[in-house]
Amino acid sequence: MSNTSNSSSSGIGAAGLLGIVFVVLKLTGHVPWSWWWVTLPFWGGSALVFFIVGCLVAWAIIKHYAHKGL
Repeated sequence: MSNTSNSSSSGIGAAGLLGIVFVVLKLTGHVPWSWWWVTLPFWGGSALVFFIVGCLVAWAIIKHYAHKGL
């Protein structure tokens, strides 16, 4: 028999917990923030990844055309 454990991490991460705290604070009136800022922990990571990928693609395109002399 093997002692290998196939466990997967299932739980809320730090960003998810922070997001829930922000939502609760907003709903109870403790913070006057916009909903964009309150929900930032939920979508901010994805937005950052898309931004970095977009910058890399733009850099590759510019480098490609600069190399061709256009």
